[in-house]
Amino acid sequence: MVYTRKNQRDLTRTEKKRLVSALLELKRSGRYDEFVTMHGRYYVPDADGGPRVSHMAPSFLPWHRRFLLEFERALRAVDPGVSVPYWDWTKDNTPAASLWAEDFLGGDGRAGDRKVTTGAFAHANGNWNLRRRIGDRAFLTRNLGRPSDPVSLPTRQDVAKALSDPLYDAAPWDSTATKGFRNKIEGWGRGGTLTTYNHNRVHRWVGGVMMGATSPDDPVFWLHHAFVDLLWDRWQAAHPGSGYLPREKLPASDPQHGRVFSLNEPMPPWNVTPAQMLDHSGVYRYA
Repeated sequence: MVYTRKNQRDLTRTEKKRLVSALLELKRSGRYDEFVTMHGRYYVPDADGGPRVSHMAPSFLPWHRRFLLEFERALRAVDPGVSVPYWDWTKDNTPAASLWAEDFLGGDGRAGDRKVTTGAFAHANGNWNLRRRIGDRAFLTRNLGRPSDPVSLPTRQDVAKALSDPLYDAAPWDSTATKGFRNKIEGWGRGGTLTTYNHNRVHRWVGGVMMGATSPDDPVFWLHHAFVDLLWDRWQAAHPGSGYLPREKLPASDPQHGRVFSLNEPMPPWNVTPAQMLDHSGVYRYA
Protein backbone atom coordinates (compact mmCIF):
# COMPACT_ATOMS: atom_id res chain seq x y z
CA MET A 1 0.00 0.00 0.00
CA VAL A 2 1.37 3.42 -0.99
CA TYR A 3 1.96 5.75 1.94
CA THR A 4 2.47 9.51 2.10
CA ARG A 5 5.35 11.75 3.10
CA LYS A 6 3.95 15.01 4.43
CA ASN A 7 5.38 18.48 4.86
CA GLN A 8 6.64 18.59 8.44
CA ARG A 9 4.66 21.78 9.09
CA ASP A 10 1.44 19.83 8.44
CA LEU A 11 2.09 17.06 10.97
CA THR A 12 -0.34 16.81 13.85
CA ARG A 13 0.92 16.72 17.43
CA THR A 14 0.23 13.00 17.50
CA GLU A 15 2.15 12.40 14.26
CA LYS A 16 5.14 14.31 15.61
CA LYS A 17 5.07 12.30 18.83
CA ARG A 18 4.90 8.99 16.97
CA LEU A 19 7.80 9.94 14.70
CA VAL A 20 9.97 11.05 17.60
CA SER A 21 9.14 7.86 19.50
CA ALA A 22 10.07 5.71 16.49
CA LEU A 23 13.38 7.58 16.08
CA LEU A 24 14.22 7.06 19.74
CA GLU A 25 13.39 3.36 19.51
CA LEU A 26 15.65 2.93 16.47
CA LYS A 27 18.41 4.68 18.40
CA ARG A 28 17.85 2.52 21.48
CA SER A 29 18.07 -0.67 19.39
CA GLY A 30 21.34 0.38 17.74
CA ARG A 31 19.76 0.32 14.27
CA TYR A 32 19.90 4.09 13.92
CA ASP A 33 23.67 4.18 14.34
CA GLU A 34 24.06 1.62 11.57
CA PHE A 35 22.62 4.20 9.16
CA VAL A 36 24.97 6.88 10.49
CA THR A 37 27.94 4.56 9.99
CA MET A 38 26.82 3.66 6.47
CA HIS A 39 26.56 7.28 5.40
CA GLY A 40 30.05 7.98 6.71
CA ARG A 41 31.49 4.91 4.97
CA TYR A 42 30.16 5.87 1.53
CA TYR A 43 31.04 9.55 1.67
CA VAL A 44 33.97 9.60 -0.78
CA PRO A 45 35.16 13.04 -1.97
CA ASP A 46 36.55 13.76 -5.44
CA ALA A 47 40.13 13.68 -4.22
CA ASP A 48 39.88 10.23 -2.67
CA GLY A 49 40.38 7.06 -4.66
CA GLY A 50 37.87 4.34 -5.39
CA PRO A 51 34.18 4.36 -6.36
CA ARG A 52 32.20 7.49 -5.50
CA VAL A 53 28.54 6.60 -5.09
CA SER A 54 26.79 8.79 -2.52
CA HIS A 55 28.18 12.30 -3.07
CA MET A 56 29.85 14.40 -5.76
CA ALA A 57 28.56 11.97 -8.38
CA PRO A 58 25.50 11.30 -10.57
CA SER A 59 24.25 8.63 -8.16
CA PHE A 60 23.86 11.18 -5.35
CA LEU A 61 20.08 11.26 -5.89
CA PRO A 62 19.27 7.55 -6.42
CA TRP A 63 21.69 6.48 -3.67
CA HIS A 64 20.06 8.78 -1.14
CA ARG A 65 16.59 7.76 -2.30
CA ARG A 66 17.41 4.16 -1.45
CA PHE A 67 19.18 5.18 1.78
CA LEU A 68 16.14 7.16 2.89
CA LEU A 69 13.80 4.36 1.88
CA GLU A 70 15.78 1.78 3.89
CA PHE A 71 15.69 4.08 6.90
CA GLU A 72 11.97 4.64 6.49
CA ARG A 73 11.39 0.89 6.35
CA ALA A 74 13.24 0.55 9.65
CA LEU A 75 11.07 3.29 11.15
CA ARG A 76 7.88 1.68 9.87
CA ALA A 77 8.93 -1.65 11.35
CA VAL A 78 8.72 0.16 14.70
CA ASP A 79 5.49 2.01 13.85
CA PRO A 80 3.74 1.25 10.53
CA GLY A 81 1.91 4.57 10.71
CA VAL A 82 5.11 6.63 10.51
CA SER A 83 6.80 8.04 7.41
CA VAL A 84 9.59 10.56 6.94
CA PRO A 85 8.24 14.10 6.52
CA TYR A 86 10.02 16.68 4.41
CA TRP A 87 11.39 20.07 5.39
CA ASP A 88 10.82 22.73 2.74
CA TRP A 89 13.73 24.98 3.70
CA THR A 90 12.73 27.60 1.14
CA LYS A 91 9.70 28.41 3.33
CA ASP A 92 10.52 27.27 6.87
CA ASN A 93 13.78 29.14 6.84
CA THR A 94 14.37 30.50 10.35
CA PRO A 95 15.27 29.00 13.74
CA ALA A 96 11.68 29.80 14.76
CA ALA A 97 10.23 27.32 12.22
CA SER A 98 8.01 24.55 13.54
CA LEU A 99 10.49 21.71 13.11
CA TRP A 100 12.80 23.24 15.76
CA ALA A 101 10.07 23.22 18.41
CA GLU A 102 10.49 21.54 21.80
CA ASP A 103 7.95 18.84 20.88
CA PHE A 104 9.67 17.89 17.64
CA LEU A 105 13.39 18.12 16.78
CA GLY A 106 14.44 20.56 19.48
CA GLY A 107 16.19 23.85 18.86
CA ASP A 108 19.56 25.46 18.29
CA GLY A 109 22.75 24.62 20.13
CA ARG A 110 23.81 26.75 23.07
CA ALA A 111 26.61 29.29 22.83
CA GLY A 112 30.10 27.92 23.22
CA ASP A 113 29.89 24.18 22.55
CA ARG A 114 26.71 24.32 20.36
CA LYS A 115 25.13 21.55 22.45
CA VAL A 116 21.40 21.02 21.80
CA THR A 117 19.64 21.24 25.16
CA THR A 118 15.96 21.20 24.15
CA GLY A 119 13.67 18.50 22.83
CA ALA A 120 13.79 14.71 22.90
CA PHE A 121 17.24 14.55 21.28
CA ALA A 122 18.98 16.64 23.94
CA HIS A 123 21.84 14.63 25.44
CA ALA A 124 20.69 15.28 29.00
CA ASN A 125 17.62 13.12 28.39
CA GLY A 126 19.87 10.09 27.97
CA ASN A 127 18.36 8.92 24.70
CA TRP A 128 20.65 10.43 22.05
CA ASN A 129 24.29 9.55 22.59
CA LEU A 130 26.44 9.98 19.47
CA ARG A 131 28.48 6.86 18.82
CA ARG A 132 30.64 8.28 16.02
CA ARG A 133 31.82 11.31 17.92
CA ILE A 134 33.29 14.52 16.60
CA GLY A 135 36.28 14.95 18.89
CA ASP A 136 35.19 13.93 22.37
CA ARG A 137 31.60 15.12 21.99
CA ALA A 138 28.87 12.56 22.45
CA PHE A 139 26.05 15.10 22.14
CA LEU A 140 24.03 16.55 19.27
CA THR A 141 25.23 19.98 18.10
CA ARG A 142 23.70 22.70 15.93
CA ASN A 143 24.56 26.25 14.94
CA LEU A 144 21.45 27.39 13.09
CA GLY A 145 22.27 30.14 10.60
CA ARG A 146 25.89 30.40 11.86
CA PRO A 147 25.41 33.85 13.51
CA SER A 148 29.15 34.55 13.78
CA ASP A 149 29.46 34.21 9.98
CA PRO A 150 25.85 34.19 8.75
CA VAL A 151 24.66 31.84 6.06
CA SER A 152 21.11 31.82 4.69
CA LEU A 153 19.01 28.90 3.55
CA PRO A 154 18.40 28.42 -0.19
CA THR A 155 15.55 30.38 -1.75
CA ARG A 156 12.82 29.36 -4.17
CA GLN A 157 14.86 31.11 -6.85
CA ASP A 158 17.89 28.96 -6.04
CA VAL A 159 15.79 25.82 -6.38
CA ALA A 160 14.12 27.08 -9.57
CA LYS A 161 17.53 27.62 -11.16
CA ALA A 162 18.45 23.99 -10.54
CA LEU A 163 15.05 22.69 -11.67
CA SER A 164 15.28 24.63 -14.94
CA ASP A 165 18.33 22.70 -16.15
CA PRO A 166 17.04 19.98 -18.52
CA LEU A 167 20.28 17.99 -18.25
CA TYR A 168 20.60 15.49 -15.38
CA ASP A 169 24.39 15.55 -15.05
CA ALA A 170 27.51 16.11 -17.12
CA ALA A 171 31.23 15.42 -17.31
CA PRO A 172 33.43 15.41 -15.35
CA TRP A 173 30.69 13.79 -13.19
CA ASP A 174 31.97 15.21 -9.90
CA SER A 175 31.76 18.30 -7.67
CA THR A 176 33.12 20.52 -10.44
CA ALA A 177 30.33 19.83 -12.96
CA THR A 178 28.90 23.16 -14.10
CA LYS A 179 25.97 21.70 -16.03
CA GLY A 180 23.17 19.46 -14.90
CA PHE A 181 20.48 19.33 -12.23
CA ARG A 182 22.38 16.90 -9.99
CA ASN A 183 25.24 19.19 -9.02
CA LYS A 184 23.05 22.28 -8.99
CA ILE A 185 20.80 20.65 -6.40
CA GLU A 186 23.61 18.85 -4.53
CA GLY A 187 25.24 22.24 -4.41
CA TRP A 188 28.99 22.12 -4.87
CA GLY A 189 30.79 25.25 -5.99
CA ARG A 190 33.50 24.95 -8.60
CA GLY A 191 36.21 22.66 -7.29
CA GLY A 192 34.27 21.86 -4.12
CA THR A 193 34.93 25.32 -2.68
CA LEU A 194 33.08 26.84 0.26
CA THR A 195 30.63 28.43 -2.17
CA THR A 196 27.74 26.01 -1.77
CA TYR A 197 24.14 25.85 -2.93
CA ASN A 198 20.85 24.14 -2.15
CA HIS A 199 21.45 20.76 -0.43
CA ASN A 200 24.97 21.60 0.75
CA ARG A 201 23.98 25.04 1.95
CA VAL A 202 21.32 23.52 4.21
CA HIS A 203 23.94 21.34 5.87
CA ARG A 204 26.00 24.47 6.51
CA TRP A 205 23.02 26.42 7.82
CA VAL A 206 22.16 23.74 10.40
CA GLY A 207 25.82 23.35 11.34
CA GLY A 208 27.08 21.12 14.12
CA VAL A 209 27.07 17.42 13.28
CA MET A 210 25.24 18.14 10.00
CA MET A 211 28.56 19.46 8.68
CA GLY A 212 30.27 16.07 8.65
CA ALA A 213 30.09 12.72 6.86
CA THR A 214 28.04 11.33 9.77
CA SER A 215 25.38 14.04 9.37
CA PRO A 216 22.49 11.57 9.99
CA ASP A 217 23.45 11.90 13.67
CA ASP A 218 21.04 14.86 13.51
CA PRO A 219 17.49 13.60 12.82
CA VAL A 220 16.85 16.67 10.64
CA PHE A 221 19.03 14.94 8.03
CA TRP A 222 16.10 12.73 7.01
CA LEU A 223 13.65 15.62 6.63
CA HIS A 224 16.21 17.53 4.59
CA HIS A 225 16.84 14.63 2.23
CA ALA A 226 13.14 13.90 1.85
CA PHE A 227 12.80 17.41 0.41
CA VAL A 228 15.79 16.86 -1.89
CA ASP A 229 14.09 13.67 -3.06
CA LEU A 230 10.86 15.59 -3.67
CA LEU A 231 12.80 18.13 -5.75
CA TRP A 232 14.13 15.30 -7.90
CA ASP A 233 10.49 14.30 -8.44
CA ARG A 234 9.72 17.84 -9.59
CA TRP A 235 12.68 17.84 -11.96
CA GLN A 236 11.56 14.53 -13.48
CA ALA A 237 8.05 15.91 -14.00
CA ALA A 238 9.38 19.11 -15.56
CA HIS A 239 11.72 17.27 -17.96
CA PRO A 240 10.04 13.98 -18.95
CA GLY A 241 12.33 13.64 -21.96
CA SER A 242 15.46 13.80 -19.84
CA GLY A 243 16.90 10.94 -17.87
CA TYR A 244 19.69 9.78 -15.64
CA LEU A 245 23.21 10.25 -16.97
CA PRO A 246 25.57 8.64 -17.72
CA ARG A 247 23.43 5.98 -19.34
CA GLU A 248 26.35 3.73 -20.24
CA LYS A 249 29.41 2.67 -18.26
CA LEU A 250 32.22 5.15 -18.83
CA PRO A 251 35.05 3.92 -21.05
CA ALA A 252 38.43 2.99 -19.63
CA SER A 253 39.88 6.17 -21.15
CA ASP A 254 37.62 8.36 -18.98
CA PRO A 255 39.26 9.61 -15.73
CA GLN A 256 36.03 8.71 -13.91
CA HIS A 257 35.96 5.12 -15.17
CA GLY A 258 35.18 2.82 -12.25
CA ARG A 259 34.42 5.77 -10.00
CA VAL A 260 30.88 6.78 -10.98
CA PHE A 261 27.79 4.65 -11.56
CA SER A 262 25.90 4.62 -14.83
CA LEU A 263 22.19 3.90 -15.20
CA ASN A 264 22.38 0.11 -14.88
CA GLU A 265 25.42 -0.36 -12.64
CA PRO A 266 24.55 -1.71 -9.16
CA MET A 267 25.16 0.73 -6.31
CA PRO A 268 26.61 -0.53 -3.03
CA PRO A 269 25.70 -1.60 -0.47
CA TRP A 270 22.31 -2.77 -1.81
CA ASN A 271 23.20 -3.98 -5.30
CA VAL A 272 20.44 -1.82 -6.83
CA THR A 273 20.89 0.31 -9.93
CA PRO A 274 20.00 3.98 -10.46
CA ALA A 275 17.45 2.74 -13.00
CA GLN A 276 15.62 0.86 -10.26
CA MET A 277 15.31 4.04 -8.18
CA LEU A 278 13.80 6.32 -10.81
CA ASP A 279 10.16 5.62 -9.87
CA HIS A 280 8.93 5.36 -6.29
CA SER A 281 5.21 5.76 -7.05
CA GLY A 282 4.44 2.21 -6.01
CA VAL A 283 5.89 2.78 -2.55
CA TYR A 284 5.30 6.37 -1.41
CA ARG A 285 4.07 9.73 -2.62
CA TYR A 286 4.45 13.34 -1.48
CA ALA A 287 1.60 15.39 -0.12
